Amino acid sequence: MVTIQRRVAGLSEVALAKFVGRARRASGVRGVVSVLVTSSRELQALNHRFRRQNKATDVLSFPAMPGLAPGFAGDVAISAEIAKQNARRLGHTAGEEIRILVLHGLLHLAGYDHEVDNGEMQREEARLRKCLGLPVGLIERSKQSSRAKPKRKQASP
Repeated sequence: MVTIQRRVAGLSEVALAKFVGRARRASGVRGVVSVLVTSSRELQALNHRFRRQNKATDVLSFPAMPGLAPGFAGDVAISAEIAKQNARRLGHTAGEEIRILVLHGLLHLAGYDHEVDNGEMQREEARLRKCLGLPVGLIERSKQSSRAKPKRKQASP
C-alpha cells in the first residue's frame, strides 16, 4: 500500500506501488509493505517518538511486530522534502530519490542494519540498485560524501 501525502513531480501512487512490489520481491521481503511519502515535520515526529531523535530524516522503517499481523512486513516512511533536496543535490529526479529511499527502507525491513553489518547492507543495496535501474544508493553516497570532506588541521602545540 502506498500513500503520497506530499506530492512529488513525476511520481504517482500507482507507479510507486509497482516499484515497491518489484523492490520487495528483489530484496526478499515477505508480506505487505506500507509506504508513506509525507512531510519532514511528520518524519521528525516519528523519529522523535520511536527513536528519541528530535530531527527530520529522509527515511524510517518500522518492521512489523512478529505474530501481530501475519502477512505484514512493515512500514516505510519517507520525507518528500528531504528527497527533493537530495535529488537536486545529487542530480537525479525526486522520483528516483523516493525509489532509492524505498529500497533502503525495504532492506531494513529485510533485517539489514548498515550501522553494524560491516558493509553487508551497502553491498546488497548496490546490487539491487543496479538490478532496479537506480542511481547511487543511500549508504554508498553517504560514504562518498564522508570521504570527500576535508580533514581539519590540528592546532600545533
